[in-house]
Amino acid sequence: MKKKITIFSLMFVITVMGIMIGRWSAAQSTDAIYQDLRSFTEVFTTIKKNYVEEVNPQELIRSAIKGMVNSLDPHSAYLPPEAFKEFQTETKGEFGGIGIQIGIKDGVLTVIAPIEDTPAWKAGIKAGDKIIKIDGTLTKDMNINDAVSKMRGPKGKAVTLTIQRDEWKQLKDITIVRDIIKIKSVKYRMIDKEIGYIKLVQFQEGTAQDLAEALKSLKDSGMQSLILDLRNNPGGLLQSAVDVSEQFLPPKHLVVSIQGRVGEKMQYYTEQLRPSYTDIPMIVLVNQGSASASEIVAGALQDWGRALILGVQTFGKGSVQSLIPLSDGSALKLTTAKYYTPKGKSIHAVGIIPDIVVKLESKNGKEVPVIREKDLEEHLKGEKVEPQEKAPQDVDEKDDTQLQRGVDILKSWKIMEKLKKAA
Repeated sequence: MKKKITIFSLMFVITVMGIMIGRWSAAQSTDAIYQDLRSFTEVFTTIKKNYVEEVNPQELIRSAIKGMVNSLDPHSAYLPPEAFKEFQTETKGEFGGIGIQIGIKDGVLTVIAPIEDTPAWKAGIKAGDKIIKIDGTLTKDMNINDAVSKMRGPKGKAVTLTIQRDEWKQLKDITIVRDIIKIKSVKYRMIDKEIGYIKLVQFQEGTAQDLAEALKSLKDSGMQSLILDLRNNPGGLLQSAVDVSEQFLPPKHLVVSIQGRVGEKMQYYTEQLRPSYTDIPMIVLVNQGSASASEIVAGALQDWGRALILGVQTFGKGSVQSLIPLSDGSALKLTTAKYYTPKGKSIHAVGIIPDIVVKLESKNGKEVPVIREKDLEEHLKGEKVEPQEKAPQDVDEKDDTQLQRGVDILKSWKIMEKLKKAA
């Protein structure tokens, strides 16, 4: 009886949805919408009644929702209750897992990079490794959110990854024991007596405060100029990007605008709540892995003439994902708007073009294809994606020509300032 009620309730909800959609969009054929919803109900009841094995109705509905959302763009996603909880903990920079960044390349779940000193890093996982199975489950057609969910878990519990590596003749199983992963979002040091270096790994809740502390420490050490490294930073929280930018821009300066489908616009300005570094000479390093919040910061500093941007064109992830909680504890991560720089330039599928283009060269011959936002969108539309650009897989600091060029420019900058004062 309970199952019948469940199916009846679903049909009732779908019918009500059909009525609401029909009224909301008079331009579309109400009959066509009703027919599609009726077909959905028929498929659901047919599977429930005739499939060779018993199925969970809730899982069927969730799978249908996932498919609907996944068809929109590469960044929208349906988060079941457990995945929603994991997503919330990720923004705080601490969670149970193995410590890798992953992506989909050529339709295969691929390691972008292991995070240093994490279980995956210690187990020998490398950038470019293809994850064929997770605990025996094939990853073919598995989206990134599902893969992340399977690899995360409580400290001390093991997970086995089946890995394909180019130099291996066959697949290998690597068992990794999960631990608490703490992502340190800010790393810093002095390059010489006067040039400070800060690398932002990700934009989390505490990143702006950690940055402020790093800047103070470097200033106390004699910093006269700064290299801000945003390479391979996948982004994070929008507010964190604004809070980072305001440490280098004067008050009341526009950092970023976001605009939705119907034209509504929100603008984010600096407030200058922290000690400012608005006059210090700056170089910002970016590459194809700099995305989202990284592009917001680089775009703001570039548009205001505050820093020289050096490296290669960024990823181009200029869309805004809103997190919309649902009544059952799940959530939608839905693309609702696009980012624009202070001068009104769209970041989406374009990225930030550096003021000075400097490409890295591979010293060991190992290169990986460069994937950007526009490639993901073409792949989603069913178009074959063949990236024309490649980048080194690993680069030692001594071969980091982008960093070296940044240092040379800052040293020349100081010499030119001295010449101006002398003149």
